[in-house]
Amino acid sequence: MKNTVKQEREQQSSSLPLQKGNFIAMACAGLMIVVGFLLMLGGSSTVEQFNHDIFSTTRIVVGPFIAFMGFVLMAIAIIINPKHLPFGKK
Repeated sequence: MKNTVKQEREQQSSSLPLQKGNFIAMACAGLMIVVGFLLMLGGSSTVEQFNHDIFSTTRIVVGPFIAFMGFVLMAIAIIINPKHLPFGKK
């Protein structure tokens, strides 16, 4: 009896387009996007005082790169077969 229930669940889960591994990879990619945007945050310049931090490498290179890689990884996480992921079903 237990084997039939287990087999039915496996058949149902294999028919779904996205598996648990896909969702884990999508969550990691979403976290990368948020981190990238957080790295781009900071104070701005005013008329009275110029803020040199607006040209920092973190804000204009590292943050956008991490956010862009998060978007790329999000697309890959949606497309990839979860069997090819290290935390997917084997």
